[in-house]
Amino acid sequence: MRHSVQVLVKGVQYNASGRPGPRVITGKYRASWTSDVHRAGPVVVGEVGSAARQARRLEFGFVGVDSIGRHYNQRPYPHLGPAVEQTGPALVRALGHAVAEAL
Repeated sequence: MRHSVQVLVKGVQYNASGRPGPRVITGKYRASWTSDVHRAGPVVVGEVGSAARQARRLEFGFVGVDSIGRHYNQRPYPHLGPAVEQTGPALVRALGHAVAEAL
């Protein structure tokens, strides 16, 4: 699981490295993507995310007025969704193999 979430983070960072994803200005946003794996009893949970405030806006776009009154019509630059679609099937296969070996 740890390897799989790290692969997903790398995919997000790659997709966030320019068009069709968001452009890189300083690299701080790309570096903000992290992963964590923890156990909740028999369940292993892998989390991938970013604490950057602009993450949701970049992924989904934003049309409207922000909290300080600025008007936006920002198109989405998907980078998490495509990385999940690309990494998901390999993750499911790896988990299937791990379960088969454990049984």
